Amino acid sequence: MFTGIISDIGEIIDVIENGSRAIKISCSYPLDDIYIGSSISCSGVCLTVVDKGHEGNKNFFLVDISKETDDKSTTKYWKIGSRINLEKSLKVGDELGGHFVYGHVDCIAKIHDIEQGENSNIFIIDYPKDFKKFIARKGSVSLDGISLTVNEVFEADESMFTVNIIPHTKKFTTWSDIAINSEINLEVDPLSRYLANYKDI
Repeated sequence: MFTGIISDIGEIIDVIENGSRAIKISCSYPLDDIYIGSSISCSGVCLTVVDKGHEGNKNFFLVDISKETDDKSTTKYWKIGSRINLEKSLKVGDELGGHFVYGHVDCIAKIHDIEQGENSNIFIIDYPKDFKKFIARKGSVSLDGISLTVNEVFEADESMFTVNIIPHTKKFTTWSDIAINSEINLEVDPLSRYLANYKDI
């Protein structure tokens, strides 16, 4: 489990295709703090560390990517040089700065438009209509692993909502790479899943 507070930006340094697919990700985490079998959120996708090491002047960890993960997230587009948001799993006693994030991506969303603001930029997010019941004004979402607050939700016939990106978020995450039509990983607030399921019973 994670909080949606990004602690590092990683870079894809190798993609290994050998019957399955493995991704090698450079990072600033000390090797002693990376554990084989542990989970790291990679742009919102919970992935298991299967190896680690040092290459060049950077530490790295290795993760396997399943077909299910590729089908549901942007991992299918990752290539050498791609930058991704990183967050290590939450420990008991850690500060919960964002909201509970599982790292189970629900769908791929797209940046519909960007409105320039004085102290932040407003991003209009377009997402599949099947997930509209999970998006609520002032609720939480995870976008590429970042915990964000939903500002406005568009009318019933439009599956779009807005979030504010402040300069700090842009500087310390991959959001500086995001542009109109960029595709991003969306995970709804886990509480909304249970509430929607309860209503359907």
